[in-house]
Amino acid sequence: MNAARDIVLATRNLRMAFGGLAVFDNLNFELGRGERHAIIGPNGAGKTTFVSLVTGLLTPISGDVEFNGAAITRLSPQQRVKAGIARTFQINTLFRGLNPLESMVLALCERDGRSGQAVTSVSREKPQIDEALAMLERFGLQEGALTLTDMLPYGQQRLLEVALALALKPQVLLLDEPAAGLSTQQGHELFSQLVELTAGTTILFIEHDMNLVFRYAEKVSVLAAGSMVVQDTPDNVRNHPRVREVYLGV
Repeated sequence: MNAARDIVLATRNLRMAFGGLAVFDNLNFELGRGERHAIIGPNGAGKTTFVSLVTGLLTPISGDVEFNGAAITRLSPQQRVKAGIARTFQINTLFRGLNPLESMVLALCERDGRSGQAVTSVSREKPQIDEALAMLERFGLQEGALTLTDMLPYGQQRLLEVALALALKPQVLLLDEPAAGLSTQQGHELFSQLVELTAGTTILFIEHDMNLVFRYAEKVSVLAAGSMVVQDTPDNVRNHPRVREVYLGV
């Protein structure tokens, strides 16, 4: 690793198993501040498990998760969100029966310490409403602000997930397969928007589409058989012999 990198998120000797099945054994990972960093690997490599360990949905057997140099291994998911780690997955429950404006206002109220707001009372939260409208406009979602979320095109729903997570003003945003369910063209459109809209935010994402990974990631980590195969630039990862063998199939 480059000693000059400003490391915002790291795992140190992380071990995880489910019953007798080992997932990770002494996994070490570093995420530089401001990076767009992709995690790839074969099915079953533990990518989603890794993100769940980072966000606190799972607790490792041993080892630590560090955020800004401090261990957060025992913090709850909610405490990690407040510390500055957001995951699109965590705000999906806001979608049910709500329109984007309602969801956004509720997310902003949670961020501002006004949790527990009922949907019927969000109309009184003028500062949050104004900010919500501005955020939706930034993401090109203003026209559907009052449309039931389930009625929005799927690509707009994915953008709304990211907008809701960014409303929390995280230092690190974790995206679990943001292009899942989208066509190749839609995936490129989504990532192109994300690059512009998330400028200044550290992004860690899981993605199966290698075209998207190698085009939009600045660093790539490859997981396989419970270990980190390589963590490097997209060009170096693409040409790494072990990666070509275990994942790219060439």
